[in-house]
Amino acid sequence: MLPHSYTVDSLSQSQDLASNILAASTPSAISAACSSVESFLHSHTPDQYRHFFSITFPSLICKIFGFGDATAPSPAQSSSPQNGWIDVITATNDSDLSGRVFSLLSPSGILMSSIFAVDKLSLVKYVFPTERLPEYARFMLSSEKDRTALSNLCPFLKGKIEEGASYEVRLNVFEYYMFWLSYYPVCRGNNESSSMNMIPIPKKKMSRLESWTRIKGFPGSSKRDSDQKLECNLYVKILYSYLKAFVPVFDLNAHQPYRSSLLQYGNGYDGSVMARAEFLVNLFVHYWIVENDFSPFPVITAKSFGVAPPFRSAVEEIPPTCGLQEVVKLLVKYLNLSWVTSGVGSENYIEYGESPRWKTPTSGSSFHVANLSLRPLTSWNTHLQRPLYRYILRSFLFCPIGSSIKNASQVFSIWVTYLEPWMISLDDFSDLEAALNGSVKDAKKEESYESRGCGYTSLWQSYVISNYLYYSSLVMHFIGFAHKFLHTDPETITQMVLKVMSILTSYKDLLVLMKNIDKAFHSKQTGPGNSTVNELSRFVPSIREQLKDWEDGLCESNADGSFLHENWNKDLKLFSDCGDGGQQLLQLFILRAEAELQAVPEKNLSEALKCVDSLKQVVSNFFGGHVIKPIAFSLEMDHPQKNRDELFKPRGARNQMASSAKYKGDWMTRPVSEDEVAWVAKLLINISIWLNERLGLNQPVINNDKKENSESVSYVDVSEVDARNVAGAGDAGRMMVRGVVMVCGSVLQLMRKYGVRVNLRVMASKKFLTLLFLYVVFVVLKRFVTRMIR
Repeated sequence: MLPHSYTVDSLSQSQDLASNILAASTPSAISAACSSVESFLHSHTPDQYRHFFSITFPSLICKIFGFGDATAPSPAQSSSPQNGWIDVITATNDSDLSGRVFSLLSPSGILMSSIFAVDKLSLVKYVFPTERLPEYARFMLSSEKDRTALSNLCPFLKGKIEEGASYEVRLNVFEYYMFWLSYYPVCRGNNESSSMNMIPIPKKKMSRLESWTRIKGFPGSSKRDSDQKLECNLYVKILYSYLKAFVPVFDLNAHQPYRSSLLQYGNGYDGSVMARAEFLVNLFVHYWIVENDFSPFPVITAKSFGVAPPFRSAVEEIPPTCGLQEVVKLLVKYLNLSWVTSGVGSENYIEYGESPRWKTPTSGSSFHVANLSLRPLTSWNTHLQRPLYRYILRSFLFCPIGSSIKNASQVFSIWVTYLEPWMISLDDFSDLEAALNGSVKDAKKEESYESRGCGYTSLWQSYVISNYLYYSSLVMHFIGFAHKFLHTDPETITQMVLKVMSILTSYKDLLVLMKNIDKAFHSKQTGPGNSTVNELSRFVPSIREQLKDWEDGLCESNADGSFLHENWNKDLKLFSDCGDGGQQLLQLFILRAEAELQAVPEKNLSEALKCVDSLKQVVSNFFGGHVIKPIAFSLEMDHPQKNRDELFKPRGARNQMASSAKYKGDWMTRPVSEDEVAWVAKLLINISIWLNERLGLNQPVINNDKKENSESVSYVDVSEVDARNVAGAGDAGRMMVRGVVMVCGSVLQLMRKYGVRVNLRVMASKKFLTLLFLYVVFVVLKRFVTRMIR
């Protein structure tokens, strides 16, 4: 037990240090506060740190991330926003101050070593505010039904949800710090979205922590001069140092030698290395990528724990939070290094016949998704696949019409990086490495396309197969996004489409592999002639399962103004030449791009048209030499009175108007057409939805047992009813009512069996309403004339 004098001294010093930290707002004061913290930690032993981490450390978090309140004992209770240390460093562009703060927060510094020492002794526990968790986690934590499954579905919350006054998230010091580190860019992004009025942010119950949304100076939140030093980007610098220190990417098997076996670990093995790494990866992925997704977990895994996403009642259908693209891109590139640095060799190659869904590149056997934690982790890519796919797709689908495509273009760059993992090298992090080492690169060398990486080879087939939807389905969704926003910035959109198609055609072996997978996907029975397609057909069931799971709840009919339709891409039509296939849509895009680019300034017109010509060539190579037809209508303004929107209205295959194309999604939820009365259609849709829910028609009944069917229907044996016992019209009426109920019950069972639903929308047709109006007028006039004659 500590002497009383030491306890009082530590308490008073911690209180004074917290006050000094909260008052530090100038470069000199910040530097002095950092020195005071380091001096305190050096002069005390780990068992004397309790008061520091109870009083001083929360105040330190407040000031680092831009929140400070002299009366707030913890970050969760801060109520008045103040400029933090990151704000001061960004405003002053002071590299020396940035290095001083980074030295304090460095993974090799005294603060981090003290954090680990305190956690080892279990001296301090924090309660993290639940309102700062991801949206789906807040919803599940408030639901008694889903609360028990939350810790199993969210690895970063496993074992941390405890029952106190209410259910709370209790964390040690390291976890508490990393939670706030992860929440900071989300908080900043929500503030940007609200201030720019780009997308509506759902209003939630206000708390004192709402003041944390006013953070200034987050990297990417404000325009910075092109010559600003990278080392002053303190947050990214800190993030990269933590990833490098706590998340290994070199030879992951060395950190988990017996993970999938019953053998005991040796004395020299530290299992906390991989536990800490997986905690951080899951934390960053869920805070930045999953975040506000209404279907945050794999469907099969969620149902196995009794959870039924999507959570549309609690989570809005909105794009991912803006401002996260920089940290997400860094995270994706760093985690994909685990695939690159593991050595792209024969050990990374998945032999044909092994499913990429249940197998990592170097694992020796297959595992069910529920046993994922028992599988040897050889690449962090499995943690990214589903969340990142939905992150990118939600950015394209839910991008509001009329808004800037800046955020979508940043997400696009993340997707492009993910499509080319063979182009990632350690040189991509040379600037960050120079910042960590305190040196500055004199000049950035322009590297050629080939010099940046080894390029695609057949050894990368395992990566492409396990991520095939990124190369096929997501391309189709992006083409729809390009059609939707072509008029907003035709030059940028055309360059984006050209970039994607150039990647897909950059290597012949890659294109051949994609076409073979597509053939296997659409082949019911493969013949003996093409052995490659036959082998790839074994991957088709897992790809279909991925497509169903990764796009759960996402359909274009719910995205306002989308060019695509619900479920239209369920058969992967990138290589198809049908009306809604990739070939026709790309040809249509080129025709529209040529028209839209006529309006760009003359000085940029030649370059823009060269971009279209390059796109024509790339698309022709992609589809095997098919020539793109020239534009079919005049670009001259012969009819100035013609509406521009009508001139550039998207057209389907064979020059048919898009409005005449057959809708392929849910007919009841399709956009309101011109031959309908809008308010009547919305009213009848709501009534139809209510009736379908009340009658149980939304979930068709699967009859697996004929006996159950027979027991669910009541029968009346009329032969046993004596006509003399029927007492008049009352009993006869009751028998008739029972018969009607039986008939109605049978009809409902048939409707559930065959998926038939009530749809009153047909009555919103203008023709139907016109006939109804004429009928009413005819009846009224007939009665009026009859009364007049009498």
